[in-house]
Amino acid sequence: MVQFHATTICAVRRGPDDVAIGGDGQVTMGETAIMKNGAKKVKKIYKNQVLTGFAGSVADAFSLTEKFEKKLEEHGGNLKRAAVDLAQLWRSDKGMRNLEALMIVMDREDLLVISGNGEVIAPDQDFVAIGSGGNYAYSAANALFNHTDMSAAEIVEESLKIAASICVYTNDHISVERL
Repeated sequence: MVQFHATTICAVRRGPDDVAIGGDGQVTMGETAIMKNGAKKVKKIYKNQVLTGFAGSVADAFSLTEKFEKKLEEHGGNLKRAAVDLAQLWRSDKGMRNLEALMIVMDREDLLVISGNGEVIAPDQDFVAIGSGGNYAYSAANALFNHTDMSAAEIVEESLKIAASICVYTNDHISVERL
């Protein structure tokens, strides 16, 4: 079965007033074909107070984003409670168990990665990256975050550009969302 994949997402928070997430635009079919260059994989949800981005199967990621929005509504916008609730559902629901995606969710206070194994991970520092080019973007974000005064959005964009210059599953059609 041919699968569509959407790859690199990077998120950075430099305090409550400088929060950003970004993603490249490439959607790859299987291992050999680029199906789309300008996909948008990051967005604002829950009254424009939460940022989310996904890496993995596109259809699965859309499904997870919708479910996460419902969990945010159920928990009055509490990011951590909604993330834990989604992770538990994802791990335990027979239909959801096979969804192939990772999500980054963030608001002004928290930055989390949610996986289908029931994991909700708060990174040690206020940046994280996922997807095929995630390690490249993470390394770049680490250097820029710790050794420059760049804003969160500037770090996200530059980290994704660096990942795009190395990873064949990441392109330089970058979209960034800010809080």
